[in-house]
This record gives sequence, C-alpha cells and structure tokens, in this order.
Amino acid sequence: MKNTKRSESTITSNYNASMSDILFSHSYFYRRDPKQWKNKTPFPPLGTLYAAALMRENGYKVNLFDTCLVHDPLDITPVMKLLTPKYFVIYDDGFNYLTKMCLTTMREACFEMIRIGKSNGATIIVSSSDSTDHAEKYLLQGADYIIQGEGEFTLLELINTLERNQAPEEVAGIAYLRNNEYCVNAKRPVLQDLDALPLPAWDLVEMNDYKIIWSQSNQEFTLNIATTRGCPYKCNWCAKPIYGNRYNSHSPEYVANHLEFLRQSFGVKRFWMCDDIFGLKPNWVQQFNVALKSKKLNIRYYIQSRVDLLLKEDTIDALAESGLEEVWVGAESASQKILDAMDKGTKVEQIYEATKLLKSKDIRVAFFLQFGYPGENAQDIEDTIAMVKELMPDNIGISVSYPLPGTPFFEKVKLELTQKANWENSDDLEMMFNGTYKSKYYKKLQRFVHKEYRKTQGLHNLKTIAVNPLQVSVKKIISIMKLGYYVPGSYVNRISLKKLQSENRIR
Repeated sequence: MKNTKRSESTITSNYNASMSDILFSHSYFYRRDPKQWKNKTPFPPLGTLYAAALMRENGYKVNLFDTCLVHDPLDITPVMKLLTPKYFVIYDDGFNYLTKMCLTTMREACFEMIRIGKSNGATIIVSSSDSTDHAEKYLLQGADYIIQGEGEFTLLELINTLERNQAPEEVAGIAYLRNNEYCVNAKRPVLQDLDALPLPAWDLVEMNDYKIIWSQSNQEFTLNIATTRGCPYKCNWCAKPIYGNRYNSHSPEYVANHLEFLRQSFGVKRFWMCDDIFGLKPNWVQQFNVALKSKKLNIRYYIQSRVDLLLKEDTIDALAESGLEEVWVGAESASQKILDAMDKGTKVEQIYEATKLLKSKDIRVAFFLQFGYPGENAQDIEDTIAMVKELMPDNIGISVSYPLPGTPFFEKVKLELTQKANWENSDDLEMMFNGTYKSKYYKKLQRFVHKEYRKTQGLHNLKTIAVNPLQVSVKKIISIMKLGYYVPGSYVNRISLKKLQSENRIR
C-alpha cells in the first residue's frame, strides 16, 4: 500500500450519509507506531466493534471510522462533515495490549480527533485505558464524557440518558465536567455474562484493506477474537484499567459460533486469541475442543498464557488437539528473586517444564521477557539470557519494566518518574525510573539479546542439518546464512554492554 494521502472522495466513499446517529472511532494508528507498522500485521479494533454492535442492536444507526490503517487524524474531517453524527465515540480496543500501553503519540491523535469532533458539533465520548487513567486531561481537551472501565453497557445507558434529555449523574462508570468541576460517578460492576453481547460488528471493517497489509508480512492473514475479559493474577506491574482483576469467559459455544462466522464471512483460518489469559476456567479448553469438533471447525490459533496454568491436568493436550500452534508466556526473567518481586506467582522451573512439554506436542512457544525491574542485577540478566539460549523458544519479545498508573509497581517508583510518564511508541524502551542501569544500556541489551538468540538459533539449525540433512528447510538455511551477521554483531554488542554497565550504572 502506498504511503500517500487519500482524497476526500476516497475517504468518504464507503459511508452512507443517512447513518449518522453514532460515529465510532478509536485512537490507535499503526502508522504512528513504526515498529508495529513495519510488522504489517494489524488487527481490527475488536473492542470498538463490540460496542458498535451493542448500540446497533439497541436501535442506533452506527458507523465506524477505523484509524488502524489511515495516515492522520485529520482524515476523519470529511467523514464528520458527511455524516454529521450526533455522538462521536472514540472507543479504543481494550483487548489490544498496545492500547493498554497508553502511548503518547496515540493520546495526541485522540486529542486531535476530539477537537475535530467538537468543531463539527458532536457530543464526544471517550473510552480507553489512557482516558480512564487521565480522564481530566481528556475532558480539558473537549471530551464531554469519559467512560471508565468496561464500556459497552455504560455507553448504552449514557446515550439513552442523553436521548431522554436527562442528566447523567446516575449513570455508573463515567467522568465528566459539571460547571467546570470534575465529577466521577460510581463504578459500574463488570459484565459477568459475556454471551449477552452480540457478535462484534465486523461488517463495519474494510477487511480487504487488512488482507492487503498482511500480504506484505509473509504471514497468513489472521483475525483477533477474545474469549475472556480480565485477569485474576496480581503481577504488580500489570495494569487492568478496563476489565480489572476479575475473570469472566464467553461460553465455548459462543466462541465456536464466532469462529464459524469469521470462517464463513472472511475465509480466515488462523486466529489470535487476544485474552490476557486463555482458558483459565476449569475444563473450558476441553469443552472448547468439543465445540469445535461438533462444528467440524479446523482452525489454527495462538494465545497468551502462564507456565503454571499450562502444566495443569491435560490442558496442553486439549490445546494441541483444538488447533493451538503457538503460545506466548510471560517468562519475564530467569531470576526467582525478580519473579517474586513482581508478584508473578510462577517458578523458574515451571518455565523450563512448560517449554519442554509444549515443544514435545509440536506447539511453538514464545517468551515475553522484561528487563530493568528494581533489584535486577547483572547476574539476573545473564541468567535470563542463558535460559533463552538453553530453551530456545520459537520467538521472544523484549521490554523494559514500564510503570503504568493504577499498579503497585507505579506507586513504588512514582517519586522517581521524570516528566516523561508514558512511552511515545511501543519501541520506545525508555527507563522512566531509576533502574540498575540507564536507558542506553537497556536499549543496547534488547538488541544484544535478540542477536544472541538468533545466533544460537542459527548454530542449532546448522548442527541439526549436519546430523540429519533431511531436516533442511528454507527457514533453517536463512537462519544459518545470517550467522555471518549475528556472530560478530553479538560479540561487538557484548563488549559495548560491558562498557555501558560501568558508565550507565545508576546504583
């Protein structure tokens, strides 16, 4: 797709001017996040589609301005002028971990859309992790109402109330300004019966646009669905501004119906189950497997989970049978001291056991790794790198500890925070508190660990092919060829890191 501005006629060509009660949008622009845009694997705004579906089910005419693939917040201007919506709802996808990071580039984009909506006479309603944490900032930019926490039924009650010309004081789950005074209503209980929601309004998405971008990624087109909401675990760095510390599930039958609809409507066979924790409810995974079989649905999917959860009963067997091809686990660190400090609730030995068991079932395993947590030292870092090289996960994702409002970790380090309290984009990796080392060290460390990982992977593939030439593949050959880059690169990075350890040490 060319990176050129679209004309107003192109932007508005997919909209019906008669549909103007509510215009939905959201504030995650993939193009404004260089790392994610480079990946070319964007997902539609699932949370936004759930809210739009519920409002449409209740008689409102809805439309969607999907910002995922557009260039600029200003692109919404001709749509606003065409539709003249009464309500402009900026409703972020609470299932996407990128929106939970509250990136400043997306906050600024949202502020710009708020101003555009106000200039066109719309009532502005915002629902997002960042606006939940910083409601006053959004209200001062011109938003009329901020939905705090889970949003679908709050939005429905709020708009119903406004349509009856009633005051919003009794609507649970909102913040607003009244006579320039900041008001926060009572919290709304989380939704327990998730099956009460209609299927997301997938018809509002220009799916071919997503398929075109995915075709540039060398990966099979994949759609995102959620089977649960919330997470009951208490990792002290993990923010849960939307769905909280509770855990509620769709029924396996609802999820199977959802998957069947997506298969029939868009021909998609691969899915990203974007739950914080997939299949936690006892026997849910087993029942899900039965539901798929009853519909003769052959799918492939990948998930996020925990190493301790995966070791329970026959969970991995049922996951493998139902089509699981990859699981991302929060390994975080190979230091038990650090895992305990995070209140992670897992053991290092469980990382080893779960990884080996997943591989024995031909399920790919990927690690989330986190460096820079308070108290981490050079040996903890070396232990984590050694674990990666020994277990050789199929993929790794590396971050540094990132304090988000509402977490115990944030409270622990908030006095050390500088003016910068949020990353600009998902590849920022700025240390915003006093870790063991400064930001420059951790940014270099991230590149070093990736090179060590790829170097070890290439050497492993070289040995495998040398022992058994029949196991040769294009992917393995490519990884071996890249050893010429990763071997010297890793060596140079290690020398640089040793130097930075002394230069950039904070305490």
